[in-house]
Amino acid sequence: MQIAELLRTAAAQIGREDAEHLLLHLLGKPRSWLFAHDNEMLDKPLVETFQAWLTRRAVGEPVAYITGERGFWTLNLNVSPATLIPRPETELLVELALARWPREAAFSVADLGTGSGAIALAVASERPAAHIIATDASAAALQVARDNAQNHAIGNVEFRHGHWYAPLAGERFDLILSNPPYIEEGDAHLAQGDLRFEPRTALASGMDGLHDLRHIVALAPAHLKAGGWLLLEHGWQQGAAVRALLDAAGFSEVCSVRDLENRERVSLGRWQRKQ
Repeated sequence: MQIAELLRTAAAQIGREDAEHLLLHLLGKPRSWLFAHDNEMLDKPLVETFQAWLTRRAVGEPVAYITGERGFWTLNLNVSPATLIPRPETELLVELALARWPREAAFSVADLGTGSGAIALAVASERPAAHIIATDASAAALQVARDNAQNHAIGNVEFRHGHWYAPLAGERFDLILSNPPYIEEGDAHLAQGDLRFEPRTALASGMDGLHDLRHIVALAPAHLKAGGWLLLEHGWQQGAAVRALLDAAGFSEVCSVRDLENRERVSLGRWQRKQ
């Protein structure tokens, strides 16, 4: 089948952008390649594979799970149904983390609930002198994260299996980062779009969406060095609630930072150990 015809048919099913993304991934070509080659014919096996991908996308399966990858920061990361799909807004968490430590500094970081390793690996790639420990309760997710570290030759991240702080007993860090679940259990969005296919445990957190955020904030003082920072991604309507949690736990310099859509996306605070 001719590429142009194939794309026209696919675009009617799933939209032009997704159709092109899937086809170019299958062919291993950049988008610019299409302009000079859309009249070429594709072999039957390639057409059959592409059509199978169309069927999966047409029922809502995320493109990232079909291709097995998603770009984040400067990295192309493997993803699977065991991991949350990295999203552009989470890059704000990386930016704020990097702003707190110079490139040459040998600081320690904990990334809680690392999933595909996106946050830990992005920070590690920019701060090679840092030592980062990334935890996750999912062994399958940790394997994806380890593979991503190996693929990008990033050696300053250590992966540990366990729920939040459980693998970090007795350890303190200069920086704790997390993009935990923060959607309300009854939120209708969980039954819509890509979210239907992502791991529920990485999305929903109690009736108000704050269960895991409460846990992370409450235990953070036991794992932060004096002057250390806790940075948390959360829902765009949860900034005030997360600031209140940080204030109540004794953090200073508490604030929320807005994303590119002008929504409060990350809240943070600094821990000054009480004498």
